[in-house]
Amino acid sequence: MSGKTLWSVIFCLVIINCFTVGYFLSKERNVIPVSSNDQTSETIATIGETSITREQWMAELESRFGKETLKELINIRVVEELAEKYKITVSDEVIERELAVYKSMYNSLDEGTWRDQIRYSILLEEILTRDVTIPEKEMKAFYEKNKDLYNIDVSYHLSHIIVETENEADLIVEELKGGSSFEALALEKSLDEFTANSGGDIGFVSKDNEFISNEYLEIAPKLSEGEWSDPFKVETGYAVILLHERLEGKSYSYEDVKEQIRRQIALEQMDGSVAVEPLWEEMNVTWFYGK
Repeated sequence: MSGKTLWSVIFCLVIINCFTVGYFLSKERNVIPVSSNDQTSETIATIGETSITREQWMAELESRFGKETLKELINIRVVEELAEKYKITVSDEVIERELAVYKSMYNSLDEGTWRDQIRYSILLEEILTRDVTIPEKEMKAFYEKNKDLYNIDVSYHLSHIIVETENEADLIVEELKGGSSFEALALEKSLDEFTANSGGDIGFVSKDNEFISNEYLEIAPKLSEGEWSDPFKVETGYAVILLHERLEGKSYSYEDVKEQIRRQIALEQMDGSVAVEPLWEEMNVTWFYGK
């Protein structure tokens, strides 16, 4: 397994956790207080002669998702309070660097939510490894051995529409010029079943992408952000692509990623365990399910 493939696997594992945490981080910012006048016996659905009350609905939600939901909320609070206790912060520069790596390897992201997720993950790793010292020599050796992991190729966030004939592709361009939505046209007309339902979005692509025609990477650099291409021939017909964003390539120095390397080696020495629950005791956590 190559270094970049291994790195992709690691990021996939982190991303699974990030989606869960990100959901609760976003919910925390949008909590709506429940009025004291709300009645749990309120009927929220009727089926013939029977009804479902808000109380029944909430009880079912708690039964299915209550424990995990509460656990995630506790974890977020524990990490935030411990970070404040130990004066651990994450700079915008570090978050932007991590975000750039995610972007270069995965599809389009909700950047606001992902910044919160990345911050949470780094804070947790810093808390868990705060007392671990890794020799400078070991960290430098790791960097030299895995230097390719810290080189980001120039990448392009693209959407595409694939049709059978050049005439159909020309009509797509005319509709775009007339104000039609690229996403709607992809959903309606694109032959690529894997991307049509997402408005033709194929995410970020670079020279290492094995699933994209070379023509895409020849045409994308000539486009401005928000601009679509003229039709061009591909293996499955004719394509029109839209450039959403260009991500500039960059090589990160040892000093740039030194702390990330320290955390990674430290976590490996801890069997890679990145969990909040062992920290609950320090924060005197008690909860409903612990009764």
